[in-house]
Amino acid sequence: MDVDSSMAPEADHDPAVQNQSTAAAAVEGEQLGEQPQSPVSPATQQPQSPASPQSQQQQQQTPVAGPRHAPTYTVVNAILEKKEDGPGPRCGHTLTAVAAVGEEGSPGYIGPRLILFGGATALEGNSAASGTPSSAGSAGIRLAGATADVHCYDILTNKWSRITPFGEPPTPRAAHVATAVGTMVVIQGGIGPAGLSAEDLHVLDLTQQRPRWHRVVVQGPGPGPRYGHVMALVGQRYLMAIGGNDGKRPLADVWALDTAAKPYEWRKLEPEGEGPPPCMYATASARSDGLLLLCGGRDANSVPLASAYGLAKHRDGRWEWAIAPGVSPSPRYQHAAVFVNARLHVSGGALGGGRMVEDSSSVAVLDTAAGVWCDTKSVVTSPRTGRYSADAAGGDAAVELTRRCRHAAAAVGDLIFIYGGLRGGVLLDDLLVAEDLAAAETTTAASHAAAAAAQSNLPPGRLPGRYGFIDERTRQIMPEAAPDGAVVLGNPVAPPVNGDMYTDISTENALLQGSRRLSKGVEYLVEASAAEAEAISATLAAAKARQVNGEVELPDRDRGSEATPSGKQISTLIKPENAGSNNIPSAGVRLHHRAVVVAAETGGALGGMVRQLSIDQFENEGRRVSYGTPESATAARKLLDRQMSINSVPKKVIAHLLKPRGWKPPVRRQFFLDCNEIADLCDSAERIFSSEPSVLQLRAPIKIFGDLHGQFGDLMRLFDEYGSPSTAGDIAYIDYLFLGDYVDRGQHSLETISLLLALKVEYSQNVHLIRGNHEAADINALFGFRIECIERMGERDGIWAWHRINRLFNWLPLAALIEKKIICMHGGIGRSINHVEQIENLQRPITMEAGSIVLMDLLWSDPTENDSVEGLRPNARGPGLVTFGPDRVMEFCNNNDLQLIVRAHECVMDGFERFAQGHLITLFSATNYCGTANNAGAILVLGRDLVVVPKLIHPLPPAISSPETSPERHIEDTWMQELNANRPPTPTRGRPQVANDRGSLAWI
Repeated sequence: MDVDSSMAPEADHDPAVQNQSTAAAAVEGEQLGEQPQSPVSPATQQPQSPASPQSQQQQQQTPVAGPRHAPTYTVVNAILEKKEDGPGPRCGHTLTAVAAVGEEGSPGYIGPRLILFGGATALEGNSAASGTPSSAGSAGIRLAGATADVHCYDILTNKWSRITPFGEPPTPRAAHVATAVGTMVVIQGGIGPAGLSAEDLHVLDLTQQRPRWHRVVVQGPGPGPRYGHVMALVGQRYLMAIGGNDGKRPLADVWALDTAAKPYEWRKLEPEGEGPPPCMYATASARSDGLLLLCGGRDANSVPLASAYGLAKHRDGRWEWAIAPGVSPSPRYQHAAVFVNARLHVSGGALGGGRMVEDSSSVAVLDTAAGVWCDTKSVVTSPRTGRYSADAAGGDAAVELTRRCRHAAAAVGDLIFIYGGLRGGVLLDDLLVAEDLAAAETTTAASHAAAAAAQSNLPPGRLPGRYGFIDERTRQIMPEAAPDGAVVLGNPVAPPVNGDMYTDISTENALLQGSRRLSKGVEYLVEASAAEAEAISATLAAAKARQVNGEVELPDRDRGSEATPSGKQISTLIKPENAGSNNIPSAGVRLHHRAVVVAAETGGALGGMVRQLSIDQFENEGRRVSYGTPESATAARKLLDRQMSINSVPKKVIAHLLKPRGWKPPVRRQFFLDCNEIADLCDSAERIFSSEPSVLQLRAPIKIFGDLHGQFGDLMRLFDEYGSPSTAGDIAYIDYLFLGDYVDRGQHSLETISLLLALKVEYSQNVHLIRGNHEAADINALFGFRIECIERMGERDGIWAWHRINRLFNWLPLAALIEKKIICMHGGIGRSINHVEQIENLQRPITMEAGSIVLMDLLWSDPTENDSVEGLRPNARGPGLVTFGPDRVMEFCNNNDLQLIVRAHECVMDGFERFAQGHLITLFSATNYCGTANNAGAILVLGRDLVVVPKLIHPLPPAISSPETSPERHIEDTWMQELNANRPPTPTRGRPQVANDRGSLAWI
């Protein structure tokens, strides 16, 4: 049976089912017209650690800026006590990583394992043992010897073994799919000696010492028999089966099985957005936050594909496809792919016509944090086609190792394993390993390793009870172990990690605390899923090359550490100093001892340099803004963004503006929306705001943004570095809260407010806006917004749009309460606000002049200069306004059972500043305010455990030969520069009031 000949296009009817009566155990095959290769001998040598010294020498020993290149692989010399313990040469099999069972050190503990199932063990007419390739003149390679055997690789002992589970096994098969659900391996589909395998779900339960096979009872119609498809567990809950071939044609359908809902049944999904075409032999892997990424494959015309697609579930139940960013180095199919944190590691693959992916592109990484593809040499900026030949990889042993197809891959921690496959008519039997150094560089796991080694007197570099191996290279770039009680914040992490892993799981299926229950069958699929989430997440230290995207923590039960909102595992968090004073409860809300900083760039494209700073090391915290040399922000970033169908104004706005890496200031200043579109956008947003209370009731996890003031480039940088509100980003798993002052001062107020309103309409339950003092017509008529509307839309349309947007501002909510412990507002509590109910009682729509002293205090008041200045003092902003001392903050928190006030309104040098012993934080997100302040911008990320993590960006230096520095740009910017010169920025804390200051409320 020759079901997969790539020398000619395939007909719609796949011949795979025509030869079901063939005597040989032939499963679908591939024609590869390459020269015969010598088979890789079975690995029966002395045991060697997966992270071998050889692999260490091949990696750079110093951290680099930007995304790390794809790693290189080395052969693992695993232990084989008997020849039959090893899987032997094979292809078309699956390799699945299974979490440890039980508590480390307890009786019955079983470490992490790789489970290999099925595959073809011979080429028709040839001996598997000999490894002799088929004749060069054959019409195509035909696979035989389909199996249903199970082999286990124990990572801790570096040993292969063959296991014989209880129960009825699945039929022999290859080209099937498998995925882990907790400590179970779920297998479906494939093709065997009799043709397509049944669509039944088979579960290998590895919870007990002796594994057992089960068949899952699933009601109703399902995906049906198919092969060459993909399956993954998404969000630790949904089994997703996509594409493949049903024996007639390639498919593009999407099926989901909710493991938390009984009885089990498949449901066919119709995701929104642009999805992949009908294809087979693609790969798919799920990120820890629930984003499934499908890449490559072969379409109905036998053309290999290069594109990648993300599939995610919205909180409202909608599923949506989005094209993944970046440029793939090569099309491919019959490859392998697996996520390690935010990086999808892709290996090998076929091109058709007897060719395979070679050169440096045989291993590639899609860094979803940075939005780029990398191969083993560089970041990929254009497809590398036409460079592949049968001997193109000659001389590079590392590349030759991964030149294969029909292999399988799995990841445990930071290690990626590959087994078997097919190369030039030879079945392979080698086990390869590579280490994702990007994860190693950006995790604090080394701190835990050092601490654990010190406590247990283990040799450095060896973690107790862990497969991992931290070598000298890794240890050199890790932060030192933190002392007891200190907090070490890891670098930003791209993937948002869903800390609420059990939210949608019924009580009967909840994970039992304490000793692990032994599973007796598929009744415990969900328990196993939750256990896998806990065990795997504890070892998957979050990785980040350029962007944070998940701010929710997962528990690390085994090490007794906590996870940060960036997904890092950290040591026990300290409480804020004097947190228990004035009877304020100290448990709950906590400020991290360290903040994440994206360093200012010295030249070229932003490299994403990230460092950790102790909050106490911020020399500028508490220092007021001083005016230095003007520095204009730039956004010279490559345009790499998801594509959206534009069928509404909000979608149009999002497609046009939400480009965290690709946005650049428009060359033509004319705004891209007309009056009618702005009216539609405002009408849609106003309906939502009018239905919301004056004080929003929000839940963690959430990101909080301070003043933006029309500095749209800074908003894009914050989205780029720390996650963006999109399906391809983290909107499904974390909320966004903006604290006002969206317009004025900056040059792109229209872009800023339009995008935020569009996001509010599209994600009304996840994006939240409250009002600032500049969201008022009498203020933004003087400080730039009105001028910008006229300058960019014409006088008639501009004035109309300005009036319409200001009417909308009167409907904005006025404050937000998070988990009933943190209140967020724009200004402060002033002298009049003693209870949250006073804010709740303000009726909207409300104008500034019609508002009470409560509204004025809420939007205009500030804290006093420092903690030593208590009570109420006059405010330099103008008569009738006050500053409030730390005693007022503590009193307000006590009165309302709150632990923290987060407010904006004032520019501070480090982007955030503590007040009242940490019970109030001032937040400012625009950098280099008004082009003169040279301040950093910050956001706060609040995790599910109510740990507050500051995330900073610094001003960018002017770009060379960019639109920002062109003569046209200078002329266009003149009006804003003159405005800021005539009306200096709002007085900053501690700065003496200038006589006749036109930025003061008194002058206004």
